[in-house]
Amino acid sequence: MLVEKIFDDYKEAMKARDALKSSVLSFLRADMLNQATAKKKDKLDDAEVIVVIKKQVKQHQDSIEQFTAGGRLEAAEKEKKELEILKAYLPAELSADKIKALIEEAVASTGASSMKDMGRLMKELTAKIAGQADGKLVSDLVRQRLSTPA
Repeated sequence: MLVEKIFDDYKEAMKARDALKSSVLSFLRADMLNQATAKKKDKLDDAEVIVVIKKQVKQHQDSIEQFTAGGRLEAAEKEKKELEILKAYLPAELSADKIKALIEEAVASTGASSMKDMGRLMKELTAKIAGQADGKLVSDLVRQRLSTPA
Protein backbone atom coordinates (compact mmCIF):
# COMPACT_ATOMS: atom_id res chain seq x y z
CA MET A 1 0.00 0.00 0.00
CA LEU A 2 1.03 3.55 -0.67
CA VAL A 3 0.67 4.58 2.99
CA GLU A 4 3.25 2.02 4.10
CA LYS A 5 5.63 2.99 1.29
CA ILE A 6 5.49 6.65 2.33
CA PHE A 7 6.04 5.79 6.01
CA ASP A 8 8.96 3.48 5.14
CA ASP A 9 10.53 6.09 2.84
CA TYR A 10 10.15 8.66 5.61
CA LYS A 11 12.02 6.41 8.04
CA GLU A 12 14.77 5.82 5.46
CA ALA A 13 15.08 9.55 4.78
CA MET A 14 15.40 10.19 8.52
CA LYS A 15 18.10 7.52 8.86
CA ALA A 16 19.96 8.91 5.82
CA ARG A 17 19.64 12.45 7.24
CA ASP A 18 18.03 13.61 4.00
CA ALA A 19 16.50 16.82 5.37
CA LEU A 20 14.57 17.78 2.23
CA LYS A 21 12.93 14.38 1.66
CA SER A 22 12.17 13.81 5.34
CA SER A 23 10.60 17.26 5.58
CA VAL A 24 8.40 16.72 2.51
CA LEU A 25 7.32 13.26 3.68
CA SER A 26 6.70 14.54 7.20
CA PHE A 27 4.25 17.14 5.88
CA LEU A 28 2.66 14.49 3.65
CA ARG A 29 2.30 12.06 6.58
CA ALA A 30 0.73 14.79 8.73
CA ASP A 31 -1.71 15.65 5.93
CA MET A 32 -2.63 11.97 5.50
CA LEU A 33 -3.16 11.52 9.24
CA ASN A 34 -5.35 14.64 9.34
CA GLN A 35 -7.45 13.31 6.44
CA ALA A 36 -7.76 9.90 8.09
CA THR A 37 -8.85 11.52 11.34
CA ALA A 38 -11.37 13.70 9.51
CA LYS A 39 -12.81 10.58 7.85
CA LYS A 40 -12.73 8.66 11.14
CA LYS A 41 -10.41 5.99 9.73
CA ASP A 42 -7.17 4.43 10.91
CA LYS A 43 -5.58 4.63 7.45
CA LEU A 44 -6.44 6.06 4.07
CA ASP A 45 -6.69 3.78 1.04
CA ASP A 46 -4.46 4.39 -1.98
CA ALA A 47 -7.04 6.49 -3.87
CA GLU A 48 -7.44 8.81 -0.87
CA VAL A 49 -3.65 9.07 -0.46
CA ILE A 50 -3.34 10.07 -4.12
CA VAL A 51 -5.90 12.84 -3.55
CA VAL A 52 -3.81 14.15 -0.61
CA ILE A 53 -0.61 14.01 -2.70
CA LYS A 54 -2.27 15.77 -5.63
CA LYS A 55 -3.41 18.54 -3.27
CA GLN A 56 0.15 19.04 -2.07
CA VAL A 57 1.47 18.90 -5.65
CA LYS A 58 -0.98 21.67 -6.59
CA GLN A 59 0.15 23.76 -3.61
CA HIS A 60 3.79 23.34 -4.64
CA GLN A 61 3.00 24.29 -8.25
CA ASP A 62 1.23 27.44 -7.05
CA SER A 63 4.18 28.29 -4.78
CA ILE A 64 6.63 27.84 -7.66
CA GLU A 65 4.58 30.27 -9.78
CA GLN A 66 4.42 32.81 -6.95
CA PHE A 67 8.13 32.56 -6.10
CA THR A 68 9.13 32.82 -9.76
CA ALA A 69 6.88 35.86 -10.28
CA GLY A 70 8.31 37.44 -7.14
CA GLY A 71 11.91 36.85 -8.26
CA ARG A 72 12.64 34.38 -5.44
CA LEU A 73 14.34 31.78 -7.62
CA GLU A 74 16.07 29.94 -4.75
CA ALA A 75 12.73 29.34 -3.03
CA ALA A 76 11.22 28.24 -6.37
CA GLU A 77 14.07 25.74 -6.85
CA LYS A 78 13.48 24.28 -3.38
CA GLU A 79 9.76 23.92 -4.17
CA LYS A 80 10.62 22.18 -7.47
CA LYS A 81 12.79 19.64 -5.64
CA GLU A 82 9.99 19.01 -3.14
CA LEU A 83 7.52 18.67 -6.03
CA GLU A 84 9.68 15.95 -7.64
CA ILE A 85 9.68 13.98 -4.39
CA LEU A 86 5.87 14.14 -4.20
CA LYS A 87 5.38 13.24 -7.87
CA ALA A 88 7.33 10.01 -7.33
CA TYR A 89 4.34 8.70 -5.33
CA LEU A 90 1.74 9.48 -7.99
CA PRO A 91 0.76 7.00 -10.72
CA ALA A 92 2.20 7.69 -14.17
CA GLU A 93 0.29 10.41 -15.97
CA LEU A 94 -1.43 9.83 -19.29
CA SER A 95 0.07 11.41 -22.39
CA ALA A 96 -1.78 14.21 -24.19
CA ASP A 97 -2.41 11.84 -27.13
CA LYS A 98 -4.00 9.23 -24.83
CA ILE A 99 -6.16 11.94 -23.23
CA LYS A 100 -7.25 13.14 -26.68
CA ALA A 101 -8.20 9.55 -27.62
CA LEU A 102 -10.30 9.27 -24.43
CA ILE A 103 -11.93 12.62 -25.25
CA GLU A 104 -12.88 11.33 -28.72
CA GLU A 105 -14.39 8.18 -27.16
CA ALA A 106 -16.36 10.29 -24.69
CA VAL A 107 -17.57 12.64 -27.45
CA ALA A 108 -18.78 9.62 -29.45
CA SER A 109 -20.57 8.04 -26.49
CA THR A 110 -22.20 11.25 -25.19
CA GLY A 111 -22.88 12.89 -28.53
CA ALA A 112 -21.29 16.13 -27.26
CA SER A 113 -21.02 18.75 -29.97
CA SER A 114 -20.73 22.18 -28.36
CA MET A 115 -19.43 23.96 -25.28
CA LYS A 116 -22.86 23.41 -23.68
CA ASP A 117 -21.96 19.71 -23.41
CA MET A 118 -18.64 20.32 -21.63
CA GLY A 119 -19.96 19.51 -18.14
CA ARG A 120 -21.39 16.17 -19.25
CA LEU A 121 -18.19 15.33 -21.14
CA MET A 122 -15.94 16.30 -18.21
CA LYS A 123 -18.01 14.16 -15.84
CA GLU A 124 -17.50 11.09 -17.99
CA LEU A 125 -13.79 11.80 -18.54
CA THR A 126 -13.13 12.45 -14.86
CA ALA A 127 -14.46 8.98 -14.06
CA LYS A 128 -12.18 7.38 -16.68
CA ILE A 129 -9.03 9.39 -16.03
CA ALA A 130 -9.27 9.77 -12.21
CA GLY A 131 -5.85 10.72 -10.91
CA GLN A 132 -3.94 9.93 -14.09
CA ALA A 133 -3.90 13.42 -15.58
CA ASP A 134 -4.02 17.05 -14.55
CA GLY A 135 -7.62 18.29 -14.51
CA LYS A 136 -6.66 21.61 -16.07
CA LEU A 137 -4.98 19.88 -19.00
CA VAL A 138 -8.03 17.68 -19.58
CA SER A 139 -10.32 20.69 -19.34
CA ASP A 140 -8.21 22.65 -21.85
CA LEU A 141 -8.15 19.72 -24.30
CA VAL A 142 -11.93 19.25 -23.99
CA ARG A 143 -12.50 22.98 -24.52
CA GLN A 144 -10.22 22.89 -27.57
CA ARG A 145 -12.03 19.83 -28.99
CA LEU A 146 -15.50 21.29 -28.49
CA SER A 147 -14.62 24.68 -29.98
CA THR A 148 -13.27 23.15 -33.20
CA PRO A 149 -15.57 20.62 -34.90
CA ALA A 150 -13.95 17.31 -35.90
